[in-house]
Amino acid sequence: MNNRLLQFLNAENITQSQLAERLGVAKASVSHILAGRNKPGYDFIESLSRQFPNLNLEWLVCGRGRMYKITGEESPVPDPQSPNIFEFEPETSDNQPNQPKIVKVVVFYDNGTFQEIV
Repeated sequence: MNNRLLQFLNAENITQSQLAERLGVAKASVSHILAGRNKPGYDFIESLSRQFPNLNLEWLVCGRGRMYKITGEESPVPDPQSPNIFEFEPETSDNQPNQPKIVKVVVFYDNGTFQEIV
């Protein structure tokens, strides 16, 4: 789990000290967990869950799934003033019936949110 926690810190671009401060724990606690000397307790994991609601705890604890939860509720509302760079005219391929077609594009942002473009 310590490697996954380190991956998460890198993905969030935060230091061990910043994580300790956000969770309200001693810096040494985070350091010991990352070094593999200690395993995180329930309070530590619960604090992580509250501070980072998009973090997939099953990934963190068990290594299953993806780092971040993916649900439609976390999708940001697009700004109607900004141009949609994904607007395009679909190509027709009548002569290639087995050609795969794009059905969905998902854009992931560095703050853990995403936007689904159908």
